[in-house]
Amino acid sequence: MDTAITLKTLIARPITPEGFAPFGQVIFPSPDGQAFGANDAQLVLDAGTPRFYIMTLTHRGQRFRTITRHRRCTQCLGALGGKDWWLAVAPPGPAATPDPATIQAFHIPGHCFVNLAVGTWHAGPYFGHDQVHFYNLELSDTNMTDHQTCHLAQTFGLEFAITPAP
Repeated sequence: MDTAITLKTLIARPITPEGFAPFGQVIFPSPDGQAFGANDAQLVLDAGTPRFYIMTLTHRGQRFRTITRHRRCTQCLGALGGKDWWLAVAPPGPAATPDPATIQAFHIPGHCFVNLAVGTWHAGPYFGHDQVHFYNLELSDTNMTDHQTCHLAQTFGLEFAITPAP
């Protein structure tokens, strides 16, 4: 028997350090030579070998039915070429699934990156461009051994659509 799926729209609000704090950090450019501090990425990559790579993504739309988290490491994502993008997130926690009411979307400009806190649920990156190259910092085996996915459509009967803020 098919279950009806409810579509929920998320307005992608502009990312700020304060607004994104429950999910991780926003890292903006800083002057060269500045000492390490709280505005730098607070990385947790001690559970394995770090992997830093560039992934090429093509336009995948702006809807999602799954959301994922990594419980052993932080994950840094940023777009190359100054391209803006969107990310949906829900706060980390001990529950096996996120609370759908806590899922939010952010608009991330191309001059910064995000450092997702350990356990932060995330869907994306999404974008309006045909193709974007993203750099990604996580563990070398994150997608094999630390990739917990919640199927929102199956579990909650929900699909989400990210819409840019007006």
